[in-house]
Amino acid sequence: MATHPLDATPSNPPRTGRSFDHKIHPAGVAGFLAVLLGGLVYAGISIAMDTNHVGEPLAIGAFLFLGLALLIALGFEFVNGFHDTANAVATVIYTNSLAPVFAVIWSGAWNFIGVVISTGAVAYSIITLLPVDLILGVGSAGGYAMIFALLIAAVAWNLGTWWFGLPNSSSHALIGSILGVGLANQLMATGPGGAAGVQWDQAESVLLALLFSPVIGFVGAALLLWAMKRVIPNKALYQEPKADTPPPWPIRALLVFTCTAVSFAHGGNDGQKGMGLIMLILIGVAPTAYALNRTMPDSSTPAFIQAAGAAQSVFRAKVATAPVVTQDQARATLENALRTRNADTPQVYAALDASTSDISKELKNYGSIRHVPAAATKNLRNEMYVVYGTLQMLTKDADKAKAAYPGGGDAKLKAYRDLLEKGTRFIPIWVKVAVALALGLGTMVGWKRIVVTVGEKIGKTHLTYGMGAAAELVAASTILLAQVKGMPVSTTHILSSGVAGTMVADGAGLQASTVRNIAMAWVLTLPAAMAIAGLLYALFITIVRSTGLG
Repeated sequence: MATHPLDATPSNPPRTGRSFDHKIHPAGVAGFLAVLLGGLVYAGISIAMDTNHVGEPLAIGAFLFLGLALLIALGFEFVNGFHDTANAVATVIYTNSLAPVFAVIWSGAWNFIGVVISTGAVAYSIITLLPVDLILGVGSAGGYAMIFALLIAAVAWNLGTWWFGLPNSSSHALIGSILGVGLANQLMATGPGGAAGVQWDQAESVLLALLFSPVIGFVGAALLLWAMKRVIPNKALYQEPKADTPPPWPIRALLVFTCTAVSFAHGGNDGQKGMGLIMLILIGVAPTAYALNRTMPDSSTPAFIQAAGAAQSVFRAKVATAPVVTQDQARATLENALRTRNADTPQVYAALDASTSDISKELKNYGSIRHVPAAATKNLRNEMYVVYGTLQMLTKDADKAKAAYPGGGDAKLKAYRDLLEKGTRFIPIWVKVAVALALGLGTMVGWKRIVVTVGEKIGKTHLTYGMGAAAELVAASTILLAQVKGMPVSTTHILSSGVAGTMVADGAGLQASTVRNIAMAWVLTLPAAMAIAGLLYALFITIVRSTGLG
């Protein structure tokens, strides 16, 4: 492993004497490998069962291709583990509140819980950054080029920054890769219609969340520590950890709680980023099993048909004398609306009406989503996707929607939109389990470096118990709030900024080298990931076109 660049800084405080270089028992290594292998086998068996259940088992070649794509996606989450998740255990290990092995297992368990009960909102907010034509064509050669380009770029940048010791954010790397693919797709477009690029309205909200969350971490943790010193005047809480000595039990319980909260919040937010990409891969390779939510019961169909009819009454009120359009024309109109982000036109409402009629007709014919045959699955999913995306634009601003669709029209559109979302946006439990295992195992690999960095290399003095508790409480709260809003944030940046905030509030000051490296990561990650992903996509798509595959 490369030496962390902060180690060479003369202003670093002296080490406390704690050593985290404990030898790993062979049984621990065997257990690690067993869990890793077990997770991969579990994922493979789940895919085989899902595809067999819908009567469309994968050919060996397709299965191996899917396995490669999933390995890269889970590799991203694994690297995410030792870039981000280890921040959650840094405080409890550094303060001797928990033994290292127990701490990473405990954190991994709560990451697992956070991932499993997550809603998937963050996962799909990441996906919506991608160009609409690539999402709809995810099963094509161009779609595979997109997936491999952005995943390889994110993993490569994460590994590179880890090797050189830069405090990088996995969220920034992934989002930068997505933006790079989107820009490359637009620049390389052929034909008169062009191609969609980055969804900048969605990207703006995501980037703002990434920008302001560390500020919230810094200010919030500083204010919380300031308040704690006045409300809880316990001198022991504001002392540096003693080598190999656990803190008093109340402080120990507090730090274990904050570690648990950050682990749970991290799993619920960061874990979803890989889940969304894995679902894209599954939809592309095995659409029959994963393109539609086949867990929806037959009893949900009448409510769906009723909601679609109510929405059509709103569409028709906006159409006036717009011409009747065919299914293909309607799809093209809605795709263009998503591409240009302009949906409030009579032509779009006519297209929404026509597409909704087709969706309702197919569901009536088949009885429910889970009975849609393989041949019709991809087409129905894409039609539902573009209608949902258009409705999302029209109803995003609640006040404007209420004014634009009086008499309860906005409620009708939202009800239909929500049912379309349930029909196309779902994440199988085995995907959540696989991602949770990747995050947890990554934590066990990379926690040592993070522990020393958080404890000794951000401020000019060592981390105290109170500083760690304040930073983690604010980090957990910020990440959970972002999850509720469906926004991706960086655990690394929020927590490290929180620790920095407590150092400033305590009058300790910050190490210039740390500030420089964090600033370097902020400046470089997005453009570097964009460049790598864009170049890879251009290379892959050029190969695809030259071989006549897409």
